[in-house]
Order: sequence, then C-alpha cells, then structure tokens
Amino acid sequence: MDEALAGDRDGALREAFREMVHSSIKGREFYIALPKSYRGVDGIYEYSPPGSAIESRVLRFWRKHFVLKERMSAAGLPYPTPTILFKGVGHLDKCTVVMMMDEETGTCFRADHLLNGFLNEMIHQKDSIISPEKAKEVQRVLATLSSLSDVELCAKIKEYGITRAPDTENQLSGPYPFNVMLQDYIGPSGFLPEYVRPKPAQGCFADFKYLHEFKGNKLPFAVAHGSRAFREEISPQNCLLIVHEFTVAEFEHFVDPEDKSHPKFSEVVDLELLMFPGEQQMSGQSAIRTRLGEAVFKGTVNNETLGYFIGRTFLFLTRLGIDKDRLRFSQRLGGKLAHDAADCWVAEIECSYGWIECVDIAYRPAYELRAHKEKSGVALVANEEFAEPREVAMGEEEALLLKAALESKGEVVFRGPTVRKRVVIKHDMVKISKQKIREHEYAPSVIEPSFGIGRIIYCLFEHSFYTRPGKAGDGRLNVFRFPPLTAPFDCTVFPLIIKEPESVVAQLIGGALAVAGVKNRVDMTEGSTIGERYAINDELGVPFANTIDAQVGATIRERDSQDQVRLHPEKAVFVVNELILGERT
Repeated sequence: MDEALAGDRDGALREAFREMVHSSIKGREFYIALPKSYRGVDGIYEYSPPGSAIESRVLRFWRKHFVLKERMSAAGLPYPTPTILFKGVGHLDKCTVVMMMDEETGTCFRADHLLNGFLNEMIHQKDSIISPEKAKEVQRVLATLSSLSDVELCAKIKEYGITRAPDTENQLSGPYPFNVMLQDYIGPSGFLPEYVRPKPAQGCFADFKYLHEFKGNKLPFAVAHGSRAFREEISPQNCLLIVHEFTVAEFEHFVDPEDKSHPKFSEVVDLELLMFPGEQQMSGQSAIRTRLGEAVFKGTVNNETLGYFIGRTFLFLTRLGIDKDRLRFSQRLGGKLAHDAADCWVAEIECSYGWIECVDIAYRPAYELRAHKEKSGVALVANEEFAEPREVAMGEEEALLLKAALESKGEVVFRGPTVRKRVVIKHDMVKISKQKIREHEYAPSVIEPSFGIGRIIYCLFEHSFYTRPGKAGDGRLNVFRFPPLTAPFDCTVFPLIIKEPESVVAQLIGGALAVAGVKNRVDMTEGSTIGERYAINDELGVPFANTIDAQVGATIRERDSQDQVRLHPEKAVFVVNELILGERT
C-alpha cells in the first residue's frame, strides 16, 4: 500500500487511506474534538485515555532519549507571558503568517495555502495546457514554497494573479500579516497586555544569565522543557496536525562559539539519512540519502553539534515507530529561517497529507550586543579622611557644580552617599571626570530542536496502521501496529468469564504486572466474545493480551502474529515482562 500511495497522483488512494485511519482513530476515540456534545470544533481536541497514554509514553521516551542521556536541566515558562519578553526575543514581530480574506463572506485564507492549491491545480488539471518550461518553474515554486519569505510569497501571489476565493470565486483582499500569538490582558485595569506562549523556549533565553551561573559559568550546557503551547491557527484541520493547543518538547543546547564540536558525534557519524539540502530544493532535484558525517564534513550541515542532534532525532523517531524510508531532513532556505538562525533542518514525515514538518532543529550563532553610555563621577583620593580612594556616583549637573565651587573657593563641605560624615573637600583631593563606557553582552551559540508531539503521534498512527482479514474471512480489521515503546498499554488482561475465580485472578495479575512496571489495563467488559475483545485489543494497538481461564490457566496472545501460548497464571507476569523488554519471543 505504501508504494501505491507514493505513486498516487490524483490523491484518491491517499484520501481513502486517510479516511480509514481517521475512522479507526474516531472509532476507538484516541482523541476527540471538543465540545463533543456539540459535534466538536476543528483545532480543539482532547486525548482519551488511550491517546493520553500514547502521548505520555512518547514524552517519557523523549526525556529518556535526550534529557537524561545528555544530562540536561529542566526549566519552564508560565502560560501568560508579558509582552516585553516576546518583543525582546523577536516573536512579536516575526510570529506572523500572510493572509487574504474573502471580501464578501469574511472567510480568511493563508496565502501560502492559496498559492499551493492554485499551482497544484495548474499542473494537475486534466484540461490544463502549460509548457514544459512553465511546469518546471511551477514545480520549483512548490518545492520551495515553505521557504518563501513573506515578501516573496506576496510577490508570487501577485505574479500568478490569485485574486479569487477558491470556493466562492469572490474577490480576495490583498495579502496582509497576521500575528498568530494569542493575546490577552492582565491586571485590574485590563490594560497590561500579555501573550499566551506560542512555545515554551523563550524563558531559557531570558534567563540565560542565571542558567549559566547555575552551570558554573561553563559551556556547553542544555535546558529542556516540554509542555503545552498555543497558537491562533488560521486553517485548523480535523486531526492533530494543525491545532490551537499542542504539546511541544524542546531544549536549548548552548555551545561555545569557538568550539562547536561534540564528544559523542561518533555515535551518529555513520547514520544514513534522507536529506534535502537547500541546493537540491532550489534546483528542483529530489532528496538524497547521505551519510551524516559526510554532510557535516562538507559543510552542508553547519557544525558537528547540529549534526549530532540531527542524528539523535533520527534515532528517536525511528525507535518510536516512524518508517525511516518516509522520514527526511530538509534544510530551511533563507526566507523561512528564524530571524537569528544561521542553519536549520526540519525532520519531515510523509503521511497521507504529504510531507509534514514535525521537528525543527535550528542553529543560532553567537552575536555581540554593544551598548555605550556616559558616566560622570567624583573620585575621592586617599588622605586622613579616607582610608582608600573612593568613587562617588553623582549626576553630571551636580558634578559640574561641585567642580566649579572647588575652582572658585578652593574647598567645599561635602557628604556623599558613601561618606558617613561631613568633610571638607579640597581642590587637590578630588578628581571629577566624565567618561564613555562601552558595555558588552553576548548571546551564546545555541542548538534548538523543537518537537511537535501531536504531529509525530498522528504520523505514527498512519505508519502503524494496516488492515487484515477478519475472523473466518468476514470483512477486514483495522489494526494499529504500535511498537511496545509507544503502544497505549503493554498488555490487556481479561477473564474469559466475568465471574470468580477468573475475575479475581485477572485483577491480581494486572496488579502484579503494574508492580513489575508493565503498563496494562484489566478489561471486565461483559457481553463480548473472546474474539471481539481480541479485535478491540488489536484496534487499540496493544501488543499482547492475557486471557485468564480457570480451566486452562493463562493464554498470552500476540497482536501481530495472532499466535498464542498457554501457561500457568503465576508465570504470566514474568513472561509478559520479558516479551515487553524483548528478552523473549
């Protein structure tokens, strides 16, 4: 089915496959649109227990794979954040999208979506006749669409004459910027503006000075944070790809500007990745499979530390269950680079919607901030009144008056903030000067991988999905073949008959599995046959089922092969635990 989807030109197979996946997701309610009682609203979702369990396990593995292995610290940022912080880090000016509006209905469209739809229709419409040169140009624009700057995007909209709304054919307004951060006001007056954070990383940059001190003023060091973020999405979709509230897991790895090597780069140097450098994008070529060490050596990837975290991201995603042949790393072109980034690679996962951006790995180089300010002061030289020279802070006007008084009178009575008693200051005891001081502040080099957990989970749904014949050939069963690492539960335990002693033994085995660290659920549903319960277990993607029968004992069943093995209930806990850990087949 994967090859068929890849070659599906008109998208019919992709849409059919997507509908099957969505039907299974909704049928088992991995997540639901809220408010459910009112048919839900696109872009506002809530995880059900199975979906929440998957997100929890993905985040737990992320912490283990990155935070614990790299010995990162943890930090957080409050949801409501004062405007001054976003202005300082550049989000207030840069966190925007270009939009156009239907002038009659008021419906808003993202300009890049309009351009994408217009160009795809131009080259795929059956009665459309365009020259090979024009088709090649359109393909190049589509390949680099996500990297166009706002100015370049507006120019393309004008060049192709996109002036009508796609559904109504009404007149569209001109392109205009829209800030996607959610704004609010705090305080009793209601005039103190704030924004709900679009990502939790800003606090690490604002508090870098204190984090640096906590780490002994040494580089490199890393700070991790994984939590909810919010955006005002223009075109939310009926899935986890584009939503208003989403989970972000990211970290800032601050590095020495003079040394961007990484001691563990050898662990990933031989990985072969599907990479899509900017040069290939601009020339209309396809992604190429490249050895990571070679990409760093040639300078395609800016530095070794950036390359190391690209490799670690590849290992993280593939171990979760993402198909490595449908995972590529694309280099952002200049138009879509963050305002302070020098290089950025995006982990894109292919699904029925096309290539979806799921992880953003940016490199921001160090830069120096210079500030000049003038300072006036009075220096008191040492004599019998002062044990050692002192500098007294003083405004410029006050200092000039003191200087004039000393020149005219020769001495004055003085008591400054650092002098405890009134003293007579003579002309030869004081030095009054005005000097310009240049202060230096540095923003360090940083590698910032940002993981969109919801997008990764949705792609995992598609990559794990397959159908198989139902029992006795009656219809087909949709199954999520999650690896044990990301399955919502490791095992389901249910008694063959909902009565004692089977139900009691099932509860005891479920408790023993939990103590052993095996995440499980005890299913006491009545009125279902054993085959129906196995089917539900497979649809949820749970890798193993453990059935308790007083006559036979425990029957352990594997989801993928549907093989079964019978054993004594006392051995079930140990065998399931070994199966989950991969120590037994």
